[in-house]
Amino acid sequence: MHERLLSNLVSSGCRGPVIGRDHPDYDDARRVWNGLADRRPAAILQAESVDDVRRGIESAAQSNALLAVRGGGHSIPGLSTCDDGLVLDLSRLNSVVMDEKAGTVDVGGGALLGDLDQAVVPRGNVVPAGVISHTGVAGLTLGGGMGRLSRAYGLTIDYLAGVEIVTADGAVNWIDIHSDPELFWGLRGGGGNFGIVTRFRFKLCPLGPVMVGQWNYPVRHAKEAIGTLDELARSRPREFSVAFTLTSSGLSVTAVWVGDIAHTEQMLGPFGRLAQAGQGNIAHLPFVQLQSCNDDHFAWSRRYYAKGGFWRSITNNAIDTMLREVDAAPTPDSEIYVLQLGGAVADVPEDATAYSGRQAAYYWIVEPVWDDPADDERCIAWGRAAATRISDQSIQANYVNEQGDTAIAPSAYGALKYERLARLKARCDPANLFRLNQNIVPFPRPTSA
Repeated sequence: MHERLLSNLVSSGCRGPVIGRDHPDYDDARRVWNGLADRRPAAILQAESVDDVRRGIESAAQSNALLAVRGGGHSIPGLSTCDDGLVLDLSRLNSVVMDEKAGTVDVGGGALLGDLDQAVVPRGNVVPAGVISHTGVAGLTLGGGMGRLSRAYGLTIDYLAGVEIVTADGAVNWIDIHSDPELFWGLRGGGGNFGIVTRFRFKLCPLGPVMVGQWNYPVRHAKEAIGTLDELARSRPREFSVAFTLTSSGLSVTAVWVGDIAHTEQMLGPFGRLAQAGQGNIAHLPFVQLQSCNDDHFAWSRRYYAKGGFWRSITNNAIDTMLREVDAAPTPDSEIYVLQLGGAVADVPEDATAYSGRQAAYYWIVEPVWDDPADDERCIAWGRAAATRISDQSIQANYVNEQGDTAIAPSAYGALKYERLARLKARCDPANLFRLNQNIVPFPRPTSA
């Protein structure tokens, strides 16, 4: 099959390089963000055009090869690579073109959040997105896209105006609310199940000054600090958002204010006094700098596992559970991260997009982070066990982008949304060619001829 796949790719006339196992760039080209996903595809196609993407899809289908789609390469379970199949690498399709008159920006399927921010933020605009600048725009958007601006402005998908997509049959289509409302619904939260998006069009959102408070608290004060944080956060307007990271060594709090700067101290100051005085300050921080402040911690080639969920509130039981779990964390960098939601996220009706969980007040995620392969088993085991215990307080929905385990789609979307997505999958990809994702199985299943 390897030879057939390579032969099909070469004969298809791809403009981008086709990298096989004997290519000098193979080991570099096969790398993805999570060092745990050390896989050896039969071939990597670094697409340079939409036609290359179409040819890659056709070659994989004709060769009966597994197909992995790599945008930013940030898939936590390593779904942007595979063993023995084809990796369709979009990293060369990374253009960002802003139309200020129309108030939109077109973003290639291989662009990173940093590419997008650097193009639009200096001109006073933003597309609300995630919190690590080397994350791919495509994967983040297709799963929903949440971050520091979600309360103020909404999810990334709430600014999606349309996409150019290549489907399993090789067709290239522009999809928006008018051309195909059902597929546009599914693309906003349904992940990469329906095709390969080669271009996104987003509406731009004006962005003014961003004020940021950052403080650290010793772990012995974490219980009091988190309880006070929840009480304060629930009383804040949507222009405010807070997130915290809990580790075995302490609590780190980041509060963001994008409202009237005259109210900065009133909105942010109390978060530096959650339990005695925290170590930190308030500053005007350029948004591009804020978006890259965690890049080194979550660097390429480290090893990651993650599992998360949604809360309606932070209960005392949840705080106690988090503290017990981080006390047993396997590495110093292993953490529990919590992001405040609500606000503009909840303005959009739950059924308006495939994304689930709009009524949640917080998103939490357990993230073991490590570097030594010898620690793989214990780090993954801790992540799964800690998340299972924390999930007892969670609502019945989930965010598909930040899960280290696969096959979670039915529980993440709920029965009604999942059935709708499965019928859409059967229409767009009946053979389930695009199955390396949080997979939605086509329903009804196609019958053999």
